[in-house]
Amino acid sequence: MKTELCDLLGIKYPIIQGGMAWVADCYLASAVSKAGGLGLIATGQMPPETLKEEIRRARELTGNNVGVNILLLHTRLDEIMQVVIDEKVPVITTGAGNPGKYMEALKEAGTKVIPVVPSVALAQRMEKLGADAIVCEGTEAGGHIGEITTMAMTPQIVDAVSVPVIAAGGIADGRGMAAALALGAKGVQIGTRFMCSTECTIDPKIKEMVLKASDRDTVVTGRSTGHPVRVLKNQLSRLIEKLDKENKAEEIEEKGTGALQRAMREGDISWGSVMSGQIAGLVKEIIPCKQIIEEIMADAENTIESLNNSSLVVK
Repeated sequence: MKTELCDLLGIKYPIIQGGMAWVADCYLASAVSKAGGLGLIATGQMPPETLKEEIRRARELTGNNVGVNILLLHTRLDEIMQVVIDEKVPVITTGAGNPGKYMEALKEAGTKVIPVVPSVALAQRMEKLGADAIVCEGTEAGGHIGEITTMAMTPQIVDAVSVPVIAAGGIADGRGMAAALALGAKGVQIGTRFMCSTECTIDPKIKEMVLKASDRDTVVTGRSTGHPVRVLKNQLSRLIEKLDKENKAEEIEEKGTGALQRAMREGDISWGSVMSGQIAGLVKEIIPCKQIIEEIMADAENTIESLNNSSLVVK
């Protein structure tokens, strides 16, 4: 199963690994790329020097494409972008801002730019700026989210832009991928499922928390701050829900500072921010990235074949 996204990015399968801060390091990104998808190193607030090391380590681990996900709210954004340009990173995805200021320099360096967007209007704006593709991320996703669901937004963005659209949010298996392709997407971005890969270096307690999650175990917190975040329920999320109702945005920001790192790197399942998508309830085992991708592709092909061979009758 090959789409134009595969040709655009030089990958075997139309699967991109989500840019998850404190999760998506050079080891996870390399494993996904070696398995035929596109792995991404997530910057979060990573120092530029560390990003350079991560990129170079990824190149030692794999000869395939490895991209970078850039948080455009990074406090040292100019330096981060310069590292990407100097290292001639082949692909970046961007979130929480406008990459227009850097577009010309990125294109000159041969870097393909793929913004992550939560709406049709922003997708159209990014295309006008020169985006090579668009990640359409629905509210089902983990981490920072918008309001529109993946199923509702994907076909609308597909109709609104001419560049390839990548569906994200609520996708963890081949059925989800087949659905995204049916909606007009040329590929999918997957995050939560790769958290429970053997190559992912997050704390084992967080992986176990994802495996035990049910369909109702995520919650959106921080709406009063204007930056809502989907996480797995725990003591921190319950406290922030309470602060949300009291419109105590400053206290929420204070409680959230460092909470993602505490979760993913220190294994704090009570007071860490365990960012995860609603699809966590579908994740049941820890297996290698190669197996995850191969199973997704096989399931997607089987799902499409089954639909083609079905005896649906319209009366």
